[in-house]
Amino acid sequence: MSKKPLILVTNDDGITAPGIRTLIEVMNTIGDVVVVAPDSPQSGMGHAITVNSTLHVEKVVIDNGPQEEYSCSGTPADCVKLAVRQILGREPDICVSGINHGSNSSINVIYSGTMSAAIEAGVEGIPAIGFSLCDYNWSANFESCKTYIKSVTENVLKQGLDSGTVLNVNFPKLDKKDIKGIKICRQAKANWVEEFDKRTNPQGREYYWLTGKFVNLDHGEDTDEWALENGYVSVVPIQFDLTAHHSIQYLNTWDFED
Repeated sequence: MSKKPLILVTNDDGITAPGIRTLIEVMNTIGDVVVVAPDSPQSGMGHAITVNSTLHVEKVVIDNGPQEEYSCSGTPADCVKLAVRQILGREPDICVSGINHGSNSSINVIYSGTMSAAIEAGVEGIPAIGFSLCDYNWSANFESCKTYIKSVTENVLKQGLDSGTVLNVNFPKLDKKDIKGIKICRQAKANWVEEFDKRTNPQGREYYWLTGKFVNLDHGEDTDEWALENGYVSVVPIQFDLTAHHSIQYLNTWDFED
């Protein structure tokens, strides 16, 4: 009998979030699951790591398993680092992060704790996937994601991923019967037009709430935004080498001499 894969599960919404509980349920049908996830929501943390305070990890029992679970006081990236260096005992066969409550398509990927956990695993040479549902509701229905999550995960385990690449998978907010399938996409060119809502507290101190509007500047039909708007699951291979290779030749034409 073949050995079951060791699967590391994490997220940024916290270990009790419905999204990660759904992801754990699916992963339990594929392999041996170890969960290392934040003890509280860490959305928008990006690739932050804890360097100025201590980290605490506690073994917990949230449901009947059979997964092994640890609650961590740190960020999603911290969770992956601790799992690999202290908890697992060996390198996992795959790391899956999510299911995030909310979109991580296009520019959102750079702010995402969900994706940063997957990227941290990728940096360690571990095949990794981040999963997100375009529904910010804590009580979102994740049922439509399950079949696709299992398919994508099993394909990665079987086929592997290119070195330096992880997958960013986003689900439209649709019933399963209305999802048209999977599209392999590129990241759309989009951004947030941000504003700060300035207020004053009862003590007279000014404070700000960040608000903003998401603007898609990309009209291509090969993007994650197009796929999601048209009823598809978007799968974007992303890389964590941030070098703009196309600019190297141009920069070499500059004169840096005094």
